[in-house]
Amino acid sequence: MTTTLRPLGPERSRPDGGRERTFEVRVNGRTVGGLTALVSGRPGPRVGSVRGLTIDQPDRRRGRGTVAVLAAEEVLRSWDCVRVDIAVPDGPDEQAALGLAGTLGYTLRGLNMRKALSAEAPDLPEGSRGRPMSEDEFGSWLAQESEGYVAGQIAAGMTPEQARARWQAEHTAVLPDGLATPGAVVRRLEAGGVPVGAVWVGTAIPEASPDEPPAWVFMVAVDEPHRGRGHGRSLMLLAERECVARGVRELGLHVFAANTPAVSLYRSLGYRTYRSLLHKQL
Repeated sequence: MTTTLRPLGPERSRPDGGRERTFEVRVNGRTVGGLTALVSGRPGPRVGSVRGLTIDQPDRRRGRGTVAVLAAEEVLRSWDCVRVDIAVPDGPDEQAALGLAGTLGYTLRGLNMRKALSAEAPDLPEGSRGRPMSEDEFGSWLAQESEGYVAGQIAAGMTPEQARARWQAEHTAVLPDGLATPGAVVRRLEAGGVPVGAVWVGTAIPEASPDEPPAWVFMVAVDEPHRGRGHGRSLMLLAERECVARGVRELGLHVFAANTPAVSLYRSLGYRTYRSLLHKQL
């Protein structure tokens, strides 16, 4: 039997300047599932995604999904993509999907985690307190964030120009008015009266889908001289306190899978993985 993709409607443009198209998965003319191939229009190397892969129950474990993903990769190659990202949600099909991804050469890159918050704000350790970041602090903090972001993107294969353009695009999208951006909560943590770290939480995320957490930790960082003293946990508790104070009852975050200390910290605080993020170079 021959498994193929058949376009289900015309190609569509994405708000970020990218493109996407939905396909049926067919076996000898019979529809057995579907998927969507898309590519981001953000600055930098073209990165594609395969989303929403479904195979009807009677046709599973017959290689239909494998062939469908490989065919979608060819579509993305024709769109000049150099990498493919896939997201595997938690649920009854999670292990099968992760197994399929591993067979096709995808590697785990990151985790999306979430936590339901109680109505009562957690206490900070004795001697610790959070306060708003000042405008003077914000300028130097943003410069450091930019430098780290650009360096990370260059290490991932971007040119310096592409990395700076990506930073500018993302910064404009989520923090366009600096500290005055609606929903942006940027706080400094002090311990014993000394600033030791910062956390940035978005509580009004643009274009957030209904099944995503309503608030997101965009950045959490302990100043280098103060690392290894438990301030990372305090910063996360501070983020939760800020959410509870605004009536937000769930908080999400992204963590690189290789950052095992951070993953362990978040799990110890009650965060659970709800989506695994994998990628593959084409």
